Amino acid sequence: MSDDAGLSDADRALLRESIGIAERSRAAGKHPFGALVTDASGRVIAEAGNDSLPPDGDPTRHAELVTVAAAFHALGPEGMAGTTLYTSAEPCAMCAGAVYWTGVDRVVYALSEHRLLELTGDHPENPTFSLPCREVFARGQRPIAVSGPHLEDEAAEPHRGFWL
Repeated sequence: MSDDAGLSDADRALLRESIGIAERSRAAGKHPFGALVTDASGRVIAEAGNDSLPPDGDPTRHAELVTVAAAFHALGPEGMAGTTLYTSAEPCAMCAGAVYWTGVDRVVYALSEHRLLELTGDHPENPTFSLPCREVFARGQRPIAVSGPHLEDEAAEPHRGFWL
């Protein structure tokens, strides 16, 4: 397990902003996940909360997938060099695939899949994979740097009482 000791002040602030997005997502009645993407200079390009809550949500609209897609559309393939995804929870297998295909170079996440499963249990709206994003990325043809989990206690707060 990691902590936030290896994070820069900028990384820590952006990771906390992703947790803030998760809190706002929950306040809007959505699943409590948030993500943002920065360009190579650290400028925020895109951010999103989760929009997959049934019955009207789309199960592919996880915060990470929506955010990396928006960043890709804003920057184009060449502009994705040096981008970082900051996310309130470790990307699931679907989102890790989107990270890979959009060209994100680095992922910094708060809550691990393991810790998330402890919070969600077997809730049918979040059938969590037991597949760390590092394992998904390891099967690709290009490296993606991963840092996390970090700030797990802070990232767990938006989930408390949600998955009952």
